[in-house]
Amino acid sequence: MTDQPGAIPEPVEGSHPEPVDLPEGFVPEGEAGGDGDEPPLQEKASAIFHAKVAELEELVAERTADLQRLQAEYVNYKKRVDRDRLLARQGGVEAVVLDLLPVFDSIEGAREHDELVGGFRLVADELEKLTGKYGLEVFGEVGEVFDPQVHEALMQLPYDGEITEPTVSAVMQKGVRLNDRVLRPARVAVADPT
Repeated sequence: MTDQPGAIPEPVEGSHPEPVDLPEGFVPEGEAGGDGDEPPLQEKASAIFHAKVAELEELVAERTADLQRLQAEYVNYKKRVDRDRLLARQGGVEAVVLDLLPVFDSIEGAREHDELVGGFRLVADELEKLTGKYGLEVFGEVGEVFDPQVHEALMQLPYDGEITEPTVSAVMQKGVRLNDRVLRPARVAVADPT
């Protein structure tokens, strides 16, 4: 046995060592492991906390990007559906108007011959109001400047009066426009300036 203070007594053969009170945190020499001094527990916890926060921030950024992408896709989808719905509606209105063109021509012919009277006149007026609500417009009048985009020239006829550019001198059939789209050009006679 050694008489040095703080030394651990060595067990004697055949005897049982008596328990010795060691200071808290004491590690006998040669039994300590690791690479030297360990960082305090707070520093380890702080490093783990910051790593977890960084991981969660990255996850939030990914989910935010996914959400923004989905929102943009939804907005584009909604625009496309609205546009397709509008085109389908316009196509339906256009098909009905094209089918009714002979009726409009008959009404116009009756009006030119003063045969649009009584109840038939009221029906024709209501039909014109209704079609006007959907953007239908009848065009083509004598004296208009000739425009090949909306007029179809069938012949040349003189015009009574002074003109400086090609002018409509007679209308054979009125043109029909639906929401700025020409469904049928006006069939006209044209007078050239002299």
